Amino acid sequence: MDEKLKDDMLVCRCEEVTVADVKKAIRDGARDVTSVKLRTRAGMGLCQGRTCEALVQAILRQELGVTPEEAGFSTPRTPQRPVTFGTLGGDGFNE
Repeated sequence: MDEKLKDDMLVCRCEEVTVADVKKAIRDGARDVTSVKLRTRAGMGLCQGRTCEALVQAILRQELGVTPEEAGFSTPRTPQRPVTFGTLGGDGFNE
């Protein structure tokens, strides 16, 4: 990625994370995709990083001069949904 990305460009549409947010995370100590994810929520939305992870990796490589292996990948997680206490306790629970 040779061209300079504008700071207001969205990297993660799901969580509305911009290039500036990723660069700030890097200035604050992020050194790989997972640490950027923890600081910005990039990759935690509905797509689980399928649309933004490559761009986060590219920004890391550009800003830090690291290899793709050093930039790493995020840890895949299963999508989660809120569950009511009734569901957890078994609605209609009878003694």
